[in-house]
Amino acid sequence: MNGVQRWLPGLRVLREYQAAWLPRDVLAGLVLTTMLIPVGIAYATASGLPGIYGLYATIVPLLAYALFGPSRILVLGPDSSLAAVIIAVVLPLSSGDPARAVALASAMAVVSGLVCIAIGLLRVGFVTELLSKPIRYGYMNGIALTVLISQLPKLFGFSIDDDGGPLQDLHRIGQGILGERPNWTAFAVGAGTLAAILLLKPYKRIPGLLIAVVGATIAVGALDLDTTAAVSVLGPLPQGLPSFALPLISPEHIRDIVIGGFAVAMVAFADTSVLSRTYAAKNRTTVDPNQEMIGLGAANLAGGLFQGFPISSSSSRTPVAEAAGAKTQLTGVVGAVAVALLIVLAPNLLEYLPSSALAAVVISAAIGLFEFADLGRIFRIQKWEFWLSIVCFAGVAAFGVIQGIGIAIIIAIAEFLWDAWRPHYAVLGRVGGMKGYHDLKRYPNARLIPGLVLFRWDAPLFFANAELFHQRLLDAIAQSPTTVKRLIIAAEPVTSIDVTSADMLAELHRTLTEAGIEVRFAEMKDPVKDKLKRFELFDSIGAASFYPTVGSSVDAYVEEHAVDWKP
Repeated sequence: MNGVQRWLPGLRVLREYQAAWLPRDVLAGLVLTTMLIPVGIAYATASGLPGIYGLYATIVPLLAYALFGPSRILVLGPDSSLAAVIIAVVLPLSSGDPARAVALASAMAVVSGLVCIAIGLLRVGFVTELLSKPIRYGYMNGIALTVLISQLPKLFGFSIDDDGGPLQDLHRIGQGILGERPNWTAFAVGAGTLAAILLLKPYKRIPGLLIAVVGATIAVGALDLDTTAAVSVLGPLPQGLPSFALPLISPEHIRDIVIGGFAVAMVAFADTSVLSRTYAAKNRTTVDPNQEMIGLGAANLAGGLFQGFPISSSSSRTPVAEAAGAKTQLTGVVGAVAVALLIVLAPNLLEYLPSSALAAVVISAAIGLFEFADLGRIFRIQKWEFWLSIVCFAGVAAFGVIQGIGIAIIIAIAEFLWDAWRPHYAVLGRVGGMKGYHDLKRYPNARLIPGLVLFRWDAPLFFANAELFHQRLLDAIAQSPTTVKRLIIAAEPVTSIDVTSADMLAELHRTLTEAGIEVRFAEMKDPVKDKLKRFELFDSIGAASFYPTVGSSVDAYVEEHAVDWKP
C-alpha cells in the first residue's frame, strides 16, 4: 500500500482525511467553481476551440491531479499562458474545422502528459530550472503580449486572419479598427467587463470575475443584444460529459504536435513547479518536484484522452481555493463535479455569455502574466541578462510563440555554455593580514611563493572549456616572475570532469613533467577523484600528488624545495 501511495498521493490524503476538513473543502470547491466555468470557456476560445472543451479540460484533469498530484492546494486547468502555444499549433493545422482542432489540441495534451510523466519517472524535474529568470520573463512577457493581441479582435467584435506573427496580427487589427469594422456595442460590453475585473481584482473577497461575467451575460440577454446589435454570444452548450476519445491526427501533423506538446510541457511545468514550491513553503510542507511532474503529466494525459487540451496550474484560481479555506485536493474534486453538473443540468445557463466578455477574461489574465518590476531591478544590477530577456520577448513577438520558445531555449543553452566556457580563474598569492591565498587581480600586492604557481579554476572541467583551462594555465606559468618548479591546481571549485578534460590533464601532466615542472592538486573533491580513477588517471599522476588543503600543499612545496618563505 505504501508503494501505491507513493505514486498516488491522493490516496494517502484520503486515508489521513479529517472530518473537520470536509465542510471547508466543499465550500472552497463551490467558490472555485464560480471561476472554473468562465475561465475554462474563455481559455478554450482563446485556444481556438469551442467553449465546452474548456469545461472538459477542467473536469478530468482536476480529478486526475487529485489522485496523482502531491500538492494539496494546487488547482489545475486551462491557462492563459498555454493558449497562445495551443492556438499557434492548432489554428494553421485545423483549417477552421472544430472537430479537427479538438483532436489536434487533445493530441498535444497527450504528448505533454507523456513528456511530463517521463521526466518525473526519470527524476529530472530540475530541467526547467535551466531557464534563467530573465529568460523566463522574456518568453512569458512575449506570450502575454501574444495572448492579449489575439483577443483584441474579439473585444472589438470582429475577426482577422491571424496566420502571421503577433506583430502582423496587430497591424491587421489596426486596419480593422480604422476600417470601421468594430462592433462598438460588443466593445462596450467587453471593455466594461474588463474594467470591472481589473477594478475588483484588488478586493480578494469579492468575486470580481464572476460579477463581471454574470453582469455582461445578463445585460446581453435582457437587452437582446445578440439580435439587435449583433453581439456574438457563446450559445447553448452541448449537454453531456466528456467521453473517452483517442485523438487521431494525420501523420503529417505529428511533428508539429510533438513540438507543441514539448513546448506546453515546458511552460506548464515551469509555472507549476514554481507555484507548487511557493504554496508548499507557505503551508510549511514539502513537495517532490518529480511527483509534481507526474501529477501534471497524468492530468494532461487524462485530459487529452477525454476531449480536453493542455492544462497547467493556475496562479489565479489556486489563491481563490486557498482563500476559501481549501484543505486538500477534495476542493478540486468538488469543483470538477460542480462543473459536470452544470453541463448536465443547466447547459443553457451561459447561452448569452458574450464573446467580448470572454475576451476580457483572457486579456485580464494576460495582463497578469507581464513582469516589468523585476526586469527593472535586473536592468540595474545585470544589464546583459536584461537584454537577454528582451531578445526572448522580441523572438516571441516577432516570430510567434513556438519559435519564440525555441529561441529562449537556444539562448538558455548558450548562456549556460558561455558561463561554463569562460569561467573565472585566478593565480593566487598571500595577502598580509589575511588568511589563505587570494586572487592577484583583486590583490595586486599579494606575495607569490618563489618557483610556485598556485592556480584556481572556478568551474567544472568539461569538453567546452578544457582547451581554455590548458591555455590559461600555461599563460600563468609563462607570466611567473620566477622559474616555475611546481604547479598547484586549487581544485576545490572543480565539481566535475569528463573524458575530454581528463585527457587534457594527462597530456598537461606529461608535458609539464618533461619540462621539469611538478604538478600537484589541492582540495579536489572525492567524487572528482573517483572519476580520475575511473579514467585511469589518478594512479598515473600518483596519490601523493593530491593534498587535502591548499595550505598543506604549499607547506609541502616549501619544505621539499627548501624555499625561503614565511607566510
